[in-house]
Amino acid sequence: MAEALPALSLVAVPGRRRITLDLAREAERRGFSGIYVPSIFGTAISPIYARTVEDFAQSAAYVHELAGGRFRFGIGVAHAPSHIRMGVTPGKPLADIRAFVAKFRSYDGLGALPPIILAALRKRMVALAGEIAEGLVFANGSRSHMAESLSALPAGKRADPGFLVANMIPTCISDDVEAAKAVNRRTLTRYTLLPNYRNYWKEAGYSEEMSAIEAAAAAGREAEIPSLMSDRWLADATLFGRAARVREGVEAWRAAGITAPILVPSSASGNQLKAVEEIFAALMMPDYANQDISEERA
Repeated sequence: MAEALPALSLVAVPGRRRITLDLAREAERRGFSGIYVPSIFGTAISPIYARTVEDFAQSAAYVHELAGGRFRFGIGVAHAPSHIRMGVTPGKPLADIRAFVAKFRSYDGLGALPPIILAALRKRMVALAGEIAEGLVFANGSRSHMAESLSALPAGKRADPGFLVANMIPTCISDDVEAAKAVNRRTLTRYTLLPNYRNYWKEAGYSEEMSAIEAAAAAGREAEIPSLMSDRWLADATLFGRAARVREGVEAWRAAGITAPILVPSSASGNQLKAVEEIFAALMMPDYANQDISEERA
């Protein structure tokens, strides 16, 4: 590929935490541009209500120092199910993020603090990222809508190579295109149950799909939701199919303004480890065939 390799999203599930660290090292060795994990490490994204701001600042400064200044601290307000699980009552998202960032940066004596990256879907959070952060990250964004979303950024930020513009992209590589699409539909089902995401996708031009999903969920027919996701919508928000198609899709995301595509790997024939193997192979790293990244290494 002419461009730098994309980033990867990895989940360190219980029982496979050490091998996930091995995968992260291997991805770095192969030239992938970053690792994003839904936790304090390489985050995309930590919910601001999960811990105190001071605790976040101490942990982030610690990881940033150990990482040699390469750490980015991704934060967001999360969604209602997460708030219930954490036992918190959120305020206004924009105001809460602004207050969190100001307090986070007020701590001294902890060492250097990392750049802050904001989780964004709608244009007001995109604009706030351009005002107070060093970047932003979408998750499951619609490629056709990205130019409109990014229009909320000042021109200087859009042109600044130091300002991160990332998107978490569900990715399934398989010669069986229908199987790959089915995997991505399962992955996105839980997101379609979140009002903030449905509103975003309606704004992106998918009102018909989202209205049908809302009706199915309200009637207790959640099993039908994957069948209500159109191919057009799926292709706009995910990558799937043969390796060449996925490589082309990564470049299309870059052309849409995403400077840091983050592939979220799933496999039609195995678990996350298999999915990462498939991504390594698809991006044609020359020594892939000599590497064994299998469940047996755990």
